Amino acid sequence: MIYQISVALIAVAFAVLVFFLIRTLKSAQSSLDNVSQTLQEVQKTIDELSYEVKQTVRHANDITADVQHKMKKIDPVMESVQNLGEVLNEVTAAAKQVSSTMIAKFQTKRSNQHEEKAPEPIHVQAAPATKTDRTLQSYDATYNDAANGGKKWLKYVDLAANLWQRARK
Repeated sequence: MIYQISVALIAVAFAVLVFFLIRTLKSAQSSLDNVSQTLQEVQKTIDELSYEVKQTVRHANDITADVQHKMKKIDPVMESVQNLGEVLNEVTAAAKQVSSTMIAKFQTKRSNQHEEKAPEPIHVQAAPATKTDRTLQSYDATYNDAANGGKKWLKYVDLAANLWQRARK
């Protein structure tokens, strides 16, 4: 009889075990169904996003190609601007050099003229020059230069042109 009770207990325990195992398996099946459904939704979303990403990449490629094409068209303009800047830089440097040379020559010329002139007697007072007189005197000294043979300033222009040609080479 002990055997019969033992077999009956084993059968009851096995039935309880099978019952709980079936409940666990059904719960696992329900969870797996939810995971499967979620994966399908994720796959569908990924497919939609991949299409949009591909469209965006194509559009970006078109924009890049358009920008590159326009940049190639602008390159000659940029080169011209760069060349213009270099030319202006050369002109400025040449003008600066010519002006400093001319100023130095005028200063030496003026100092030589002041040294050559005899000082006036102290007892003679000259009438003060008006603004108009001073303007006319400076104009005559700059452009007429009659005391030194006239039009000597043309030599300075020739000198500047020669310097410019040498700087360009």
